[in-house]
Amino acid sequence: MKQIIITIVLCLTFNLPWVSALNVQKTEPAFWWSGMQNTELQILLYGNDISTDNVSLSASDIRIKEIVRLENPNYLLLYLDLTETAPQQFDIILKKNGEQAVIPYQIKDRKDSPAGAQGFDASDVLYLIMPDRFANGNPDNDRVSGMLENKVDRSDPFARHGGDIQGIENHLDYFTDLGVTAIWLNPILENNMREGSYHGYAITDYYAVDPRLGSNQEFCRMVEAAHNKGLKIVMDMIFNHCGSEHFFFKDKPSDNWFNFQDNFTQTSYQTMPQMDIHRSDYDKTKSVDGWFTESMPDLNQRNRHVATYLIQNSIWWIEYAGIDGIRQDTHPYADFEMMARWCRAVKAEYPDFNIVGETWLGSNVGVSFWQEDSKVAYPRNSYLPTVMDFPLTNLMSYVFDEETNEWDRGLAKIYDYLSQDIVYANPMNLLVFLDNHDTSRFYKTTPSSGLNRYKQALAFLLTVRGIPQIYYGTEIVMAGDKANGDGALRNDFPGGWKGDKVNAFTPAGRDSLQTEAFTYIQKLLRWRAGNEVVAKGSYTHFIPRNGVYVYERRLGNRSVVVLLNGTDEKKMLDLAPYREVLPASSANELLSGKNIRLDSSLSLSARDVMILEF
Repeated sequence: MKQIIITIVLCLTFNLPWVSALNVQKTEPAFWWSGMQNTELQILLYGNDISTDNVSLSASDIRIKEIVRLENPNYLLLYLDLTETAPQQFDIILKKNGEQAVIPYQIKDRKDSPAGAQGFDASDVLYLIMPDRFANGNPDNDRVSGMLENKVDRSDPFARHGGDIQGIENHLDYFTDLGVTAIWLNPILENNMREGSYHGYAITDYYAVDPRLGSNQEFCRMVEAAHNKGLKIVMDMIFNHCGSEHFFFKDKPSDNWFNFQDNFTQTSYQTMPQMDIHRSDYDKTKSVDGWFTESMPDLNQRNRHVATYLIQNSIWWIEYAGIDGIRQDTHPYADFEMMARWCRAVKAEYPDFNIVGETWLGSNVGVSFWQEDSKVAYPRNSYLPTVMDFPLTNLMSYVFDEETNEWDRGLAKIYDYLSQDIVYANPMNLLVFLDNHDTSRFYKTTPSSGLNRYKQALAFLLTVRGIPQIYYGTEIVMAGDKANGDGALRNDFPGGWKGDKVNAFTPAGRDSLQTEAFTYIQKLLRWRAGNEVVAKGSYTHFIPRNGVYVYERRLGNRSVVVLLNGTDEKKMLDLAPYREVLPASSANELLSGKNIRLDSSLSLSARDVMILEF
């Protein structure tokens, strides 16, 4: 009998083509762990005409629960029972027509996994990075042989620019000095697409870091280095769709692996039918099953094998790399029940872990539907701990420009919106942000904007309920309008590339405006780090009077009171209505460092911000 031995170098290379008569090309995942809460393991095998192979294992304590032979003969799915399995190396043996393939497989000891899975909460501030646009730490990986898009052109906003994982690791001290506590990375997995691969949202390999960003090992090293400096890592994931160059799509496993897989149908980009009790079947199907773009085919999460594959993949990355959180892209575009199952599966393995879903809806009612234990969704439950407060982002984009003397303008709209927080199951588990990689940057270069708008908004962002996120470059007032294309929102961080004329990572490289902005946000971030009043405290606010919005954060006998003058005029604020949150006759003001007397009235400059500590 002819015997073919296939060797996998675990942890060093993943999913490389294998040369054998049986032509097994992919094994996913490449390894797993013992001691998981869920003792079932799905192993996907991909190769030429392997579905009719006889399958056996060399391990005595691992049982094959199910062998799934899909419509496409190039796939085999194995479901294994690891209930009594100890860490070990064993063989998956495939036989057909007198030939044999032996695929070594490893079950690792879970105790050897790296530290992580800490989760993130309102005590954190997330710093969002698009890796291709932040810093180029290793120019040698700018071009990688075999990649479909293999050019670097920093003058083209739609091309790759060369930022990478090494560039992020090189600047870990910059993040700690700034005062953020967690790094959220836009997708880093392989996007072997012919164009537009820089943003990462068209995955072509769910188990490999894109080689133009680095390797799996470099990512793990960066996570460990970040943990050593007290920084958490949040990883962007995409379950709704993959890239059209993924082998799943180029050689579809079954006739229901994708939605509309034989007839491209674009999503309506309207996700309200998921919660609309009056919806038509047509609208819901087009919303959830339609493709995001033609290059991003829509995965069918109702297919149990697809669902298990995606759930296992996220758990694999948590266990393998020790990431602390996940941001799930286009969360409402995927199947509700499957996504709920995923959230529960992750929390079962990692109780402290946090997941934030991209819930881009126009109302707080719509967003609240997607949060765990939502009153709006009951009796359904998404089990998604954290949702993104897009309605508040939309408000903040313009209310800090408007006068507040009228009830329906300016900061009065903030009060009105926050007064409706009863719709949320947990307002503290809302991701709050001024901008991100998909929206116009908050800072405007118009002369009328200046830094007053910027300072008020940041003070509010970092003291309001919820989990704050800032977008890379906010600290140096990077600007960009979505009307000019997504590339305008994703500019290179100055100084991240060798030869940059300006290096804004250093104080010497910042102009006076950038220095003022950086110093301001750094002071707020450092003050906020470890501050349990803003991380855990209650939120009490007052109806804006005379254009001034006042709110308190309180925990025990400690409190912080924030005053925002939303007008272009100096205001003399009568303090009588606010005595319930002013427990002393004076207080230290954070931003100025002065002790402020709190007698009968308080003077506020135009567009002023005060943060009083008691």
